[in-house]
Amino acid sequence: MGANTSQVSDLSDNPSLKALVANTHMEQFCLMCHIMFENNPRTGNFSALVRIFLGRTKELKISTECQDQLFIWQAHNALFMIRCLLKVFIREMSEEELHLQFSYQERAPGFRGGDEDLLEELLSNLVHLIVEVPLLDITYSILFEAVTTLLVFFSYQLFHKDILRDGIIYQHIMKGRCLCLTSRLVKTLLYNFIRQEKCPPATHIFEPKAEGGLLYGLASGVASGLWSVFTLGGAGSKAGVDQEHNPLPLSNQSLLLLLVLANLTDGPDWPNPYRQAITCFRNTQDTSSLPVEQPHTFQINFNSLYTALCEQQRSDQATLLLYTLLHQNANMRTYMLSRTDMDNLVLPILEILYHVEERNSHHVYMALIILLILTEDDAFNRSIHEVVLKNISWYTERSLTEISLGSLLILVVIRTIQFNMTRTRDKYLHTNCLAALANMSAQFRCLHQYAAQRIISLFALLSKKHNKVLEQATQSLRGRQGDNTALPDYAQDLNVIEEVIRMMLEIINSCLCNSLHHNPNLVYALLYKRELFEQFRTHPSFQDIMQNLDTVIGFFSQRLEQAGSDLSVERVQEVIMKGAQALPKNRLKTFPELKFKYVEEDQPEDFFIPYVWSLVFNSGVGLHWSPHGIELFSMDSG
Repeated sequence: MGANTSQVSDLSDNPSLKALVANTHMEQFCLMCHIMFENNPRTGNFSALVRIFLGRTKELKISTECQDQLFIWQAHNALFMIRCLLKVFIREMSEEELHLQFSYQERAPGFRGGDEDLLEELLSNLVHLIVEVPLLDITYSILFEAVTTLLVFFSYQLFHKDILRDGIIYQHIMKGRCLCLTSRLVKTLLYNFIRQEKCPPATHIFEPKAEGGLLYGLASGVASGLWSVFTLGGAGSKAGVDQEHNPLPLSNQSLLLLLVLANLTDGPDWPNPYRQAITCFRNTQDTSSLPVEQPHTFQINFNSLYTALCEQQRSDQATLLLYTLLHQNANMRTYMLSRTDMDNLVLPILEILYHVEERNSHHVYMALIILLILTEDDAFNRSIHEVVLKNISWYTERSLTEISLGSLLILVVIRTIQFNMTRTRDKYLHTNCLAALANMSAQFRCLHQYAAQRIISLFALLSKKHNKVLEQATQSLRGRQGDNTALPDYAQDLNVIEEVIRMMLEIINSCLCNSLHHNPNLVYALLYKRELFEQFRTHPSFQDIMQNLDTVIGFFSQRLEQAGSDLSVERVQEVIMKGAQALPKNRLKTFPELKFKYVEEDQPEDFFIPYVWSLVFNSGVGLHWSPHGIELFSMDSG
């Protein structure tokens, strides 16, 4: 070999590779993995490969400083092969059996193995590598490989339906030698996401220079061609680092690993340290001292993190990170809400909801919950009506040349409700959409004409649906004399639709009571469709809330009658503007403030862990599992 690199076609005749798998003929890498698995108890070749890598990691920092690409390349390819083997091992054996694979000693003359736990040694070295080796062109590939290998270690979860709450790898990463590096690892993964470094040219990753010896030639051949035979899923598997569709593989992989770590379950008597680190990190500009030092805390540049979050919301994993930080890190939430450019963050979230047909339900939920958390803050609800946007290109139902961020938010949430009513009929989605609108309602300001129309149009749609379901339920009840069985679905639908109508009336009422004089367009739309509300005046579920709407409709109707007939739109708006100033506030009955707060359900891991691993499965770069054997989530769930 020497200066030449191996080709995939030469792998089966490669004497060095044959020796690695105990002199057995190999036609593809999957077979090689199984053969090594069978022969490893006798040969100890896997642990020998691990020791080769560990021996090189001790000098990686020095090699980086000296620009020793050969040394880094050798370490990278040893790790690459370990990762490929681990991926097959984890699919085929239990953690206990995997642990044994690390314990088998190399049977070589003069070799003396140590007593250390080689699995923990490898995990610890991977974490040290990630946090200590600087990110440069020559180290990009080995840092990517270290992050990816840690993801592979955790992939046992994919092959179990139940959430894994313990295990050898779990113990090592949560309580072992890695524990002291928790904050540094979380910080490094966040900075990898923030930096968004593109993959260096292929020459830095898969094309070594023409120098080096036997190991270098072997490793070069493996790295430059092995992806085309390492297709665990068979034909059609993606190969290697796809720089065209995944130009930021390290950023993507670091974010996935961060989400996996953050969502590991707490132990019986210890919290997840990685979640602790995510919960309490602070801004680098925050110089205040904490009364009690929190475990695993660190500081990071919030401005850089905020910018990256704004730019990357097209992916599920970036949206999930945003949700995690908003929900769990009070420092980051306070910082985000203090920004004067919140439109940079909110607009990508609205675009996710606008294209609800193209998104998976989990992504839509996360985007919606982010809005709900933001609308818990009154200052946010006021400020979004002060931000004026021009020409929203992705909003195609109507040309919006100029609209406030608040009005756009209302439009998109109402559109999501209407989509849900006609397609998915998901009560959870309805509840969160309405909760966000309710939180905002007292601070509605200068609603765009179209936003005001859509609020009333949604009520019209609900009213029409209510009448239809009511008719069906009435017919059903007539035919159920003496029948004590459960009510049909549409009878239960009536209760749901009446809850939604009640909520919409409360939202309209909240706006009228708190900011009527700021919203002439809503009053105009209300008057234009006043007949919609007549049927609910005497309904026992709505009588109380209808009093204020009746008062407003009656007051402005009288003023319009006094102004004469055949009024122009401009004249009607003028009458409304003057009337809004004249309507005594004490004429409207006071209701409790509408406020909803997002609370995670019990055992959130039942939702988040399958979701995170579905993202790893679908978005992990260079990670291609066969769908056969995946137990954690169904493969047809998107």
